[in-house]
Amino acid sequence: MADRGRTIEAPSTRAARAESGTWRLPEPVTGVLLLLPALLLLLLLTLYPVLYGAWISLFNKHSFFPEQSFVGVANYAAILSDVEFWASVRRGAVYSLTTIALQIVLGVGAAVLLNERFPGTNILRAIVIFPYVVPTVVAVIVWKWLLDSQFGLVNYVLQSTGVADHPISWMGRDWIMTSLILVSVWQFFPFVMIGVLARLQTIPLELYEAATVDGASALQRFWHVTLPQLKSVLFVIVLLRSIWMFTKFDTPWLMIQGGGAETYIRTLPVYTYLRTFAYYEAGLGSAMAVAMFMMLAAATAVYFRLWRRDESL
Repeated sequence: MADRGRTIEAPSTRAARAESGTWRLPEPVTGVLLLLPALLLLLLLTLYPVLYGAWISLFNKHSFFPEQSFVGVANYAAILSDVEFWASVRRGAVYSLTTIALQIVLGVGAAVLLNERFPGTNILRAIVIFPYVVPTVVAVIVWKWLLDSQFGLVNYVLQSTGVADHPISWMGRDWIMTSLILVSVWQFFPFVMIGVLARLQTIPLELYEAATVDGASALQRFWHVTLPQLKSVLFVIVLLRSIWMFTKFDTPWLMIQGGGAETYIRTLPVYTYLRTFAYYEAGLGSAMAVAMFMMLAAATAVYFRLWRRDESL
């Protein structure tokens, strides 16, 4: 009896291989060799920058000149006592949490609406996706025009309808964070809508029919049928949007250009960039980047732990 798990070759196959004199690598080895270039490229583009950034954070290094001296964890001690560092962390948390919550609400609402069949559904879906495909620089420029305190359309509509009796300085210190959140929610809620809409179209209709037979209202069907089915999708969406919004650089950076209230939306990525390329402190900037990475890793670990605990209940 042949050993279990061994492949038994026919005598003719073994004879043909022996006559040909060819030698072939085992299939697992061939698969690894074929994947090796892609894996090396992935490691080169991801792992190396992370390790290099962690190494640079241990030096007092100039951003452009080859001047550096080893300082150990002094850069980390400096950011722990940096008031502006913690203020940027707080602004980033407010910005990311608020935008994520609004993106989820608008995205789920738009997906539920667009999941229904009515004339013009496909056209409306294309229109709703439009903000996500617009380049960030174009979106920010257009919104800064719309929010202009003197000639902007938003102030004109608010004053015409009696909502506001005087122009609002949307780029001023009191409203700049609200403006940033508004632009970011408008630009990125279609991402949530696309993921939720794709999942809604796979929910079996029998679940809704059974709930209707049991006398459930539309709100009860949404709460007890739709939301549980969206749980896994929303888990991934919230995780991705949390990482992307907390590390968002281009939208806050473009919003502060040409204004005088830039410090009120100076999130951690923006502050890290300024420390690295405006003050030429590459070591301190790398320490901030490493700290941001550790914050996200810790938050992700807590998020997964809460998810597993909820799944086990």
